[in-house]
Amino acid sequence: MTADASDAVEVRNALLRLRRATGLPVAFGGLLEAGRHMRISELSGTATHALRSLVVTSGTGLGGKTVALSRPCVVTDYSASRQISHEYDAPVTAEGLRSVLAVPVVVRHRVRGVLYGALRTAQPLGGRMLDAAVEAARDVERALVVRDEARTLAAGGGAGAGWEQVREAHAALRALAPRIADPGLRAELLGACALLAADSGASGPAPRVRLAPREVDVLACVAAGATNAVAAERLGVTAETVKGYLRSAMRKLRARTRGEAVVAARRAGWLP
Repeated sequence: MTADASDAVEVRNALLRLRRATGLPVAFGGLLEAGRHMRISELSGTATHALRSLVVTSGTGLGGKTVALSRPCVVTDYSASRQISHEYDAPVTAEGLRSVLAVPVVVRHRVRGVLYGALRTAQPLGGRMLDAAVEAARDVERALVVRDEARTLAAGGGAGAGWEQVREAHAALRALAPRIADPGLRAELLGACALLAADSGASGPAPRVRLAPREVDVLACVAAGATNAVAAERLGVTAETVKGYLRSAMRKLRARTRGEAVVAARRAGWLP
């Protein structure tokens, strides 16, 4: 799947977060365009344009090694390192970079891009910096998953899928929504969730039944077959919190059991 402008924004924002979290003065990165090739499209803190639009091939240089191995890689002195090949020494040297880390953006077991952080001095990049860079990459991964799902829905790719798959997708998307920092993307995701629920054939939320967003999130997990513990893990809350939301939703829906609550929520148009 090719990158678009909205994907580039996610990379750009992740680079800013990476710099803030690590204190590294330079960050750059991009997404894969054609399987084995990654184009550096986003720069943050650079002094030149030497790295802009640089095409990195899998297996070459630090970023290419990261793509090939699907794991973070670090060098303390880029141009002198024996751990990587040196096809890209000229632009790296032109930017004055020495210590560089690279972390992969991995979606569904496939590398989709690379984020880099760098210093202009040769010194070790500690575990804290690498952990922060990995977390920035995770932010991009989550955003790409959401966009992939939204594109599939928009293309009608799920029209022939079984309802269990639809419900799994609905639950996964609702669980992702609170983690999305971009309000526009979050609204887009929740809109896709609403379309899934509407496609179930329900006439829409009953006027006297108003569920809180987290109550719908919990019910979506339950509808997909998740236990309270699994729902808690997906939503990033405790099992007791899940129980509280579930009890509240059951009371509003006048349901005595989890199953009745799911059925009532579907009839009211909250779930697919």
